[in-house]
Amino acid sequence: MSNVSPHIMEHRAQVKFDDILSGYGWVCASSDGANSAFVSRATGMVHWASSDTELDDEPPEDVEDGSIYVGIPHKLDLNLGKDLALAFTEERLGDSIRIVQGFFRQRGAYGRFKDLLEHSGLLQAWYDYEASKTEVALREWCAEQGIAVAPESGNSAG
Repeated sequence: MSNVSPHIMEHRAQVKFDDILSGYGWVCASSDGANSAFVSRATGMVHWASSDTELDDEPPEDVEDGSIYVGIPHKLDLNLGKDLALAFTEERLGDSIRIVQGFFRQRGAYGRFKDLLEHSGLLQAWYDYEASKTEVALREWCAEQGIAVAPESGNSAG
């Protein structure tokens, strides 16, 4: 039997995609797993945590309860690391695929990858590609987790 109350199941809170994206950025900023972020199924709030950085707000004590919170994944969990860089290289720089594969066999791969892209005039194209694929993957992840993403609201000046 599920620990989620019927009230929560009936009315799932919506979360802003920008909040998911910010939490994802926080998680990915730590390669050693020190940073984490959790989405509350009840409120739609994203809570950040870190084992090595002091934060202004501590996450709720029950943040590890999977029936109430969902941990935002790292880019490696969504195949948005090396595999994405290799896919972009095949698409846009097919003749450089062996070079890029070599980059990823040692430390500093992303730096060398981005240097190659800058030299080839494709750095901005990479950033756009990465952002697009990240958004698609995170929206799919939200759907799989039963997280309702709030519709985008238009910006109005005035």
